[in-house]
Amino acid sequence: MTDREQTAVICGGTAGVGRATAHAFAQAGYRVAVIARGEQGLADTRNELEAAGAKVLAIAADVADPEAIDQAADRIEAELGPIEIWVNAAMATVFGPVNKISTAEFKRVTDVTYLGFVHGTLAALRHMESRNRGTIVQVGSALSYRAIPLQSAYCAAKFAIRGFTDSLRCELIHTNSRVRLTMVQLPAHNTPQFDWSRNKMQKRPQPVPPIHTPAVAARAIVRAATDAPRELWIGRASFQAIIGNMFMPGLLDRMMAKQAWSGQMTDSPAGDEQPDNLFHPVEGLHRLEGRFGAQAKDKALGLSSESVGKLATGALALVMVICVAAVVAIAR
Repeated sequence: MTDREQTAVICGGTAGVGRATAHAFAQAGYRVAVIARGEQGLADTRNELEAAGAKVLAIAADVADPEAIDQAADRIEAELGPIEIWVNAAMATVFGPVNKISTAEFKRVTDVTYLGFVHGTLAALRHMESRNRGTIVQVGSALSYRAIPLQSAYCAAKFAIRGFTDSLRCELIHTNSRVRLTMVQLPAHNTPQFDWSRNKMQKRPQPVPPIHTPAVAARAIVRAATDAPRELWIGRASFQAIIGNMFMPGLLDRMMAKQAWSGQMTDSPAGDEQPDNLFHPVEGLHRLEGRFGAQAKDKALGLSSESVGKLATGALALVMVICVAAVVAIAR
């Protein structure tokens, strides 16, 4: 089956990383289904992809609604064909200290950013398991390993996604399933989320540098869908956060308390007039990129977690060899 005959589904595909990913799959020759809430964002994305020659289906649905996502999956199968790739990329967040975030806001972020991935995964599995093939890509973050201040709801959801994914992966292995499951851990990207996410801080939010273009994430997601590594880690900041947290979490707690607090705020005061997309879509802001284009890098190192493990093992072996050689030299 050629890419032109395959169907890729992008949940949260009308802005930022999701929209860039929809473009990447369309350029690779896939039929593309885009699921999101906002009608205008869906229409704009569909028009762009069709102009590029792709066959597209745009479906208005909230990933927090499992029945809507199941119905969307059925419609995609009927109109575009068997789902070969399903990308969970939808997200919502609230910037601010824990004591400024309401229980309703925590619940909504969880419903979208964690349970939305669960609903998408279950909908994909329902079709993929019967054919015993397909790939599910979870769009994660370095924040799924290393939490930072002012993003407790989002970090918690990303941690939950990683736990859910690891558990499901074990079950797929147990049943000898050929359905593939992969997670991409991303660094900061220049997306519209910093313009439309609910903000409880006194300053406008910004991604913690280094910042990357959404195209960097899109290329990584397509690579993950093709190669299906256990995890794919993207960018120097992700490597530092993930590996650093394994060895010195306490030190990173103190570093994040200082650097990540101020690092997430611009000098511009937050405006009360700016609408947010936590409970309802915000029309007019469904763009590919945010307002940090001047700082955004278009390239980033990407390694699978397996490769990182091999490199770490090799480095450890080299250190042991050097230590043994030093001991032998001293003994002589």
